[in-house]
Amino acid sequence: MAVYTLPELPYDYSALAPVISPEIVELHHDKHHAAYGANDTLEQLAEVRDKESWGSVNGLEKNLAFHLSGHVLHSIYWHNMTGDGGGEPLEKDGVGELAGAIAESFGSFAGFKAQLSKAAATTQGSGWGVLAYEPLSGRLIVEQVYDHQGNVGQGSTPILVFDAWEHAFYLQYKNQKVDFIEAMWQVVNWQDVARRYTAAKERRDSLLLAP
Repeated sequence: MAVYTLPELPYDYSALAPVISPEIVELHHDKHHAAYGANDTLEQLAEVRDKESWGSVNGLEKNLAFHLSGHVLHSIYWHNMTGDGGGEPLEKDGVGELAGAIAESFGSFAGFKAQLSKAAATTQGSGWGVLAYEPLSGRLIVEQVYDHQGNVGQGSTPILVFDAWEHAFYLQYKNQKVDFIEAMWQVVNWQDVARRYTAAKERRDSLLLAP
């Protein structure tokens, strides 16, 4: 039985247009996300244990990190967006706690937006720009994630992710990744980001025990 399954989209393919075209949403979700093979890698690792044949374990562990992280980040990505989103988190919209945390951690929403945009747009090769909750400090940080799993602070919980892989934008934006990242701010679902922030804070003690 599959441990990880492709989540259904919370909207139809055209819901994010014109920021993201229906064709991209369909291909990105139905083809690219569906292709991550964490389940296959878990089966291969089980076979390695059964046979005590450890020669391939290094490559399989790397594969597991890649495919599992790709699945997790994409699962967050779909819910981080909505056709009714955009702007910035405001107290009047019920996301004042998130807005306050952003201001405290980055100085201002403008400073945060600029940092996450630059992190996503300047990721070399394939990767993500990520807003994450860091449990040791209790603050928000921006991470620049290579591929799906590299360059990540241990214990941090992603709450807003910008996919900067070419398959996320190339059919529509060609090689203008900066334009795609700027357009992404028009579809951010701050209600979803706020829920993830609250959940990450509530799990702080269970995520990392104090020394």
